[in-house]
Amino acid sequence: MTRALIIVDVQNDFTEGGALGVDGGAAVAEGVTRLLAEHRDAYDVVIASRDWHDADNDNGGHFAVGADPDFVETWPEHCVAGTDGAEYHPALDTAHIDAHIRKGQGKPAYSAFEGIDETDRTVSQILDEHGVTEVDVVGIATDYCVRATGLDAIEHGRHVRVLTDLVAGVAPESSERALAELAHAGAALTESSAVGTAAAGD
Repeated sequence: MTRALIIVDVQNDFTEGGALGVDGGAAVAEGVTRLLAEHRDAYDVVIASRDWHDADNDNGGHFAVGADPDFVETWPEHCVAGTDGAEYHPALDTAHIDAHIRKGQGKPAYSAFEGIDETDRTVSQILDEHGVTEVDVVGIATDYCVRATGLDAIEHGRHVRVLTDLVAGVAPESSERALAELAHAGAALTESSAVGTAAAGD
């Protein structure tokens, strides 16, 4: 069994004080860092995604321009490439990350599987290269990019766990629905305490 950790969009603009900050975002960054400090050897590869939007266009209608965002399909400007908002939250220790995925360059993108790394590899290709069958998903936001990434991982044939103490969502109700949808699709909902234990391989 080969396992990967996918860290979804733990960026300044998605944490407290950011353009689309969610409550609990900084705690997710701290918790993921703690997980990797204690259990890096539980993972054969660690992948982290970031929104990395263009500055000079509306990114395929993703940014609301000249109108109020609906916070469903259109959003305020966020995670613009090269800005502080697009950077990882400072509490996230990036030393343990093997692959850095950028997504949303000129178009809407929610799932980490929609992005590429600096060598144009997709998440699916990286997982294939490492023979990964098991994926743990953490990050922001539960009800959007975590949801989409988890569903895509299942669609790509991986067994998925969502570590529910290491995700943060936009709203409680939509986050609960997202987790229920992931569970219905086959994901296991567990906490990070399961990582590194005998039960983690069950």
